Amino acid sequence: MAAPSLLNWRRVSSFTGPVPRARHGHRAVAIRELMIIFGGGNEGIADELHVYNTVTNQWFLPAVRGDIPPGCAAHGFVCDGTRILVFGGMVEYGRYSNELYELQASRWLWKKVKPHPPSSGLPPCPRLGHSFSLYGNKCYLFGGLANESEDSNNNVPRYLNDFYELELQHGSGVVGWSIPVTKGIVPSPRESHTAVIYCKRDSGSPKMYVFGGMCGARLDDLWQLDLETMSWSKPETKGTVPLPRSLHTASVIGNKMYIFGGWVPHKGENIETSPHDCEWRCTSSFSYLNLDTAEWTTLVSDSQEDKKSRPRPRAGHCAVAIGTRLYFWSGRDGYKKALNSQVCCKDLWYLDTEKPPAPSQVQLIKATTNSFHVKWDEVPTVEGYLLQLNTDLPYQAVSSDPSASPNMQGVRMDPHRQGSNSIIPNSISDIVNSVKSEHTAVKGTSVKNKPDIKASTDSNASLHSSLAANASNHNSCVVDMLRKNEGPHTSANIGVLSSCLDLRTVIPETSVSSTVSSAQTMVTQQTIKTESSSTNGAVVKDETSLTTFSTKAEVDETCALPATKISRVEAHAATMPFSKETPSNPVAMVKAGERQWCDVGIFKNNTALVSQFYLLPKGKQSISKIGNADVPDYSLLKKQDLVPGTGYRFRVAAINGCGIGPFSKISEFKTCIPGFPGAPSAVRISKNVEGIHLSWEPPTSPSGNILEYSAYLAIRTAQIQDNPSQLVFMRIYCGLKTSCIVTAGQLANAHIDYTSRPAIVFRISAKNEKGYGPATQVRWLQGNNKKAPLN
Repeated sequence: MAAPSLLNWRRVSSFTGPVPRARHGHRAVAIRELMIIFGGGNEGIADELHVYNTVTNQWFLPAVRGDIPPGCAAHGFVCDGTRILVFGGMVEYGRYSNELYELQASRWLWKKVKPHPPSSGLPPCPRLGHSFSLYGNKCYLFGGLANESEDSNNNVPRYLNDFYELELQHGSGVVGWSIPVTKGIVPSPRESHTAVIYCKRDSGSPKMYVFGGMCGARLDDLWQLDLETMSWSKPETKGTVPLPRSLHTASVIGNKMYIFGGWVPHKGENIETSPHDCEWRCTSSFSYLNLDTAEWTTLVSDSQEDKKSRPRPRAGHCAVAIGTRLYFWSGRDGYKKALNSQVCCKDLWYLDTEKPPAPSQVQLIKATTNSFHVKWDEVPTVEGYLLQLNTDLPYQAVSSDPSASPNMQGVRMDPHRQGSNSIIPNSISDIVNSVKSEHTAVKGTSVKNKPDIKASTDSNASLHSSLAANASNHNSCVVDMLRKNEGPHTSANIGVLSSCLDLRTVIPETSVSSTVSSAQTMVTQQTIKTESSSTNGAVVKDETSLTTFSTKAEVDETCALPATKISRVEAHAATMPFSKETPSNPVAMVKAGERQWCDVGIFKNNTALVSQFYLLPKGKQSISKIGNADVPDYSLLKKQDLVPGTGYRFRVAAINGCGIGPFSKISEFKTCIPGFPGAPSAVRISKNVEGIHLSWEPPTSPSGNILEYSAYLAIRTAQIQDNPSQLVFMRIYCGLKTSCIVTAGQLANAHIDYTSRPAIVFRISAKNEKGYGPATQVRWLQGNNKKAPLN
């Protein structure tokens, strides 16, 4: 975590969609990139469910149905996959609840559930301000505040320290309550405390950590419950313990518990001598506890609170961790003590707690003679990506005169704006300044229909239009492309892998290929309109539905090298590593082996069209700062073009408010040699009485007349049984037509590839006067059984 002076808070102030009214006592959870908020109060208790998409910067109100719960505040709110559980809370002044509701967020369906009571003892009484924590298939309820009076207008508070366990059924529903027998001294009764659950990596049992709360006076004690032995203890901590507080938030990211805000003692009061009578106020202090070392670290102290570059003091707010980023929304400030004069905050903030992880390997979408279209998997909650390349060609001499560089305009990097992925050529300091400024909304967007969060990061992701067109004699690539789509949702078990592979060295009919590109792919349950012309490489069981890759697909790469030297590479392994050590300092040119890394640029999104890269002047480094990393000022640098028939190595790193993270594993691709045809595109499969009908579109870059096409099928052999990564392909078609019939007899000999989802593998390539170009590889998903393909 960055030092306190280096914390980069971001305020998000421009939204689209219906922004919820400010409130306190609400709760929030995260499902992937969505922050889901329920309840809370401000001039009445809120009963709506609000959702904020952290990627599109958009609020929306899902159309919920079913047993919709009444509005509540200071309730329990946990998330298990895509289901959310709500327990208890205040439903109106003086009247508390002990009802349990379940929301299936994939359908926005509410259901009231009735757990069995404990075998001995009573179920939990109505309460508010309790903690409700999930671990595995169990929720843990501790403490809270009950009303002893039967008259809701005559509130007689009773602080609780009872402890319950709620067992959940898989997917939906609950089993019932139980009252575990615990050992050790039980924490004192309290409400408005926090409880988180953490388990050390590779060792130890899960432990629940209870911090602070209110019991007539604010508390600053820390309690630990071992969930295996059910033993309570008070861990000894190091560092400065945060001030006593209640109505704060506690969030776990990695091995740290982050404590933000809440009610704390007024400065100058002696809380030891008069804890019940002293004044209280809100705070914006920020600390974390290292749960492995039990050491407190103060990131923002009370003396630093008045800065305008961070959230103002508040209590009763919500906090959500999405990846390594913390979001904070609303809450009340407590400086005005008179009745009805509490002011609710309306702001949304976030803070990156650590540098982002390494992205996936760079993947090739399309290659030409002097450019690459590349992509990589998105990293959640980042503000840009630094793409670098390396080549064995000698770099040209570069003038150190800035006037020799073209005068390029900088592009403002907006993490929440979707659209073109512009390179940002000017000073990184410009980028940092723009990123620190408020986010810009996605203009003109609105949500009228209920969203379906079963879709991946972009709920409408689908295949992009063009396949790689690599014409080098020794080149191959993998294609996994995404485009926008408005198709309906389905659960069709169909999937796609499109690859460009060099088949010019494959012997017709019974040849053995030394390589296959396979994928370990998460498939979203989503269909693409079949009339779309941009479904390159998509394969279907019939002509009615087409399922796309998730944006988190893990794709193996085959590298741009002679086919005889290519071997299958495991997912996330370097395509063709030339150095086992990857330099960590992201400057424009960093030595790697005998060569230096050069910046292609910084990109907003996870795709890039690469035709040039930047060179540093000899002996000079014009450096700006982004976070803690050094990055050059691109406006001072000369560019060098890519050249045909040349291999280039790529790596990419993500950028957030903490700086530039580690680089990905290395991929290698080769620019095309002029004259060879590109790969066929828009592959489709449909069943017919003879077997299946396989069709495709001509290459987008034929480089002359297409003389013939060849289609290949991976077949079963003893060699494949011994080594599944070494596929054997038989040519099943050669001719001028852009379609062929694959007979049932041929399919009976097909090899079912289990390197990811079970699939039959086809390859199709085109030939012109110069020879065969790269092939498109497609995988026809077969379900999870081992029956014959057409059964």
